Amino acid sequence: QVQLVESGGGLVQPGGSLRLSCAVSGFPHDYHIVAWFRQAPGKGREGVSCIRIDNGKTTYRDSVKGRFTISTDSGKNTVYLQMNSLKPEDTADYICTARNGVSCSLWDGSYDNWGQGTQVTVSS
Repeated sequence: QVQLVESGGGLVQPGGSLRLSCAVSGFPHDYHIVAWFRQAPGKGREGVSCIRIDNGKTTYRDSVKGRFTISTDSGKNTVYLQMNSLKPEDTADYICTARNGVSCSLWDGSYDNWGQGTQVTVSS
């Protein structure tokens, strides 16, 4: 059974940084994808970034390129989202998701395992 547990959210000023963590368990092999999505109040869920666990290949939505970095630890059991130069429009509930396969996608219909989310608020 796949389990995903997020941590690291909080309140940060514009221009600040946060690192989110997603502890991943239940996959018997490295051929899976882990992604971060976010959902702001009154808006739909949008894909932020994803990573292929087997080879580390990453994908980002345009609005976070150059500011956010997705990565894994050496054991490939935790996926991080380092967020720098945060903007008020980055405020959202950030949710970790994962699925079997090797095709990274930022479409939420691709995923069937979801964490509970962690709140990120960017405000002065």
